[in-house]
Amino acid sequence: MGLRLSVEIGCGAGELGAWMARRDPGARRIGTTADPADAARAAPHYDAVHVAPPEAGAPVPPGTAELVILHGSMADPAAAIAAAAKLLAPTGMLLADIPNAGHWRLAEQALAEGSTVPDAGRGMGYDALLAAVKAAGLHPLDLHAPMAEEAAATAFAGRIGPLLAALGTTPAAWLRRAGPARFLLRAGRAPAQPLHVVAHVLKPVGGVNDVRIGLPLTALASWPGVAVRMGEAPDTPDLPAEAPRIMILHRRLLNAPEAPRFINHFRRHGWVVVQEFDDDPAHWPVIAGADHFAFRGVHAVQTSTPALESLFHSFNDEVAVFPNTVVDLPELANFADPSRLRLFMGGMRRGPDYAPYLTELNAVLAEAGDRLAVEVIFERETFDALHTPHKRFHPLLPYPAYRALMAGCEIAFMPLADTRFNSFKSDLKFVEAGAHGLACLASPVVYEATIRDGETGMIVRDPAAFGAALRGLLADPARARAMGTAARRWVRENRMLASQTPRRLAWYRSLWERRAALDAALLARAPELERAG
Repeated sequence: MGLRLSVEIGCGAGELGAWMARRDPGARRIGTTADPADAARAAPHYDAVHVAPPEAGAPVPPGTAELVILHGSMADPAAAIAAAAKLLAPTGMLLADIPNAGHWRLAEQALAEGSTVPDAGRGMGYDALLAAVKAAGLHPLDLHAPMAEEAAATAFAGRIGPLLAALGTTPAAWLRRAGPARFLLRAGRAPAQPLHVVAHVLKPVGGVNDVRIGLPLTALASWPGVAVRMGEAPDTPDLPAEAPRIMILHRRLLNAPEAPRFINHFRRHGWVVVQEFDDDPAHWPVIAGADHFAFRGVHAVQTSTPALESLFHSFNDEVAVFPNTVVDLPELANFADPSRLRLFMGGMRRGPDYAPYLTELNAVLAEAGDRLAVEVIFERETFDALHTPHKRFHPLLPYPAYRALMAGCEIAFMPLADTRFNSFKSDLKFVEAGAHGLACLASPVVYEATIRDGETGMIVRDPAAFGAALRGLLADPARARAMGTAARRWVRENRMLASQTPRRLAWYRSLWERRAALDAALLARAPELERAG
């Protein structure tokens, strides 16, 4: 979730705060803990940390927090829940991790010792937890209650079966409440709004699915009420007519004769159909051959750049731009030895773009010796053309491995030749490299609109400029590091997935609300849908 104020009650030493800071660095984070030593350790990960018991809530204005996290030891969980609820904004959410006071291990201990187990610090039972949440004026949104030690729990319930029978219950019914050691609950001021999203994606190639579909929809699925399915041929759930639903088609060419029937199948089952496309469609002539049904024949189009938005508006009035983002700002792993730098060349099918620069790059490599190494992904001909022993070739990598390799480099080289196809590309490589603190050398094509030349990266207009820039960074690694730091700051402020997710969710919900008008517009511009029957 993209949050403006989050409060963590029971923040401990700040481990969760550090994780959240990497994923949503634009949010203001307040922590509380009852332990002064923990407060000192947690301080670097929050805007402020206060020493207070969980029952005191946090010193922020009531009704202002988009997220309140409640966990840790609590003497009075019901009071802590009530205090946390007062902090929530109208659209805010409480996330509570509460020990189960009715856990079977506590019953086992009480029976074994012939005494009761004190309640203080033990949490709450299932019914008491739900009652406390409702008493605080909140609606339970979902409750996760994982049961560890299932075999041992089942065996114990069997041993006390006669006692449970005398109490009017069964071992299975009792374990539903006594089995979980903890309850993980989300609650809000209003019930969750349901939304079902199904995505038909391409076969995974080079992280395309991750950036445009997998990661954004995974973030979306973290919102209460949102259910997501995705795959090359995902199951389509059978839903009630009133259930909001969005069908996303990932780069579908929709040029086959049966394409109108394919779209009608989803329309008649109530789905709003969205095409996700983030490249120049002229690269696939069959799209134009089908009179751009790929974009006319859907309710809406989502894409990555303003240039593509303008193009797709020629075929469909409903187009949304979601620029490429990163999920987190990972811990920096480069510049460990500033006297030896690594150059990242990770463009897929970028051989023709690299080619004009290789003579100049080889000259720099010859001068630099072991001070400059090169990491090349996918482009074997480019790799073979580099005249240095300080190079490594990598096949097409899964997205996490690709990012891990990038993270160990200090400079990224991102040339794009001035072609129509390249002009519609996005600045994703800069966003990824900037998140890892790399200094970027990039072409004016695409990147000039994003990179602040000389500050967040360098725009190189020809091989000579590239060579001069690379030599300058080798001679002054501190400048390269400062440039990477500035790029990372820009990504933090502009391209975090957490900040984009609320807008994406709002657009999907608006599509559902406007489905009748969108469907009428669809039939008007794609009459072949009615002819398809």
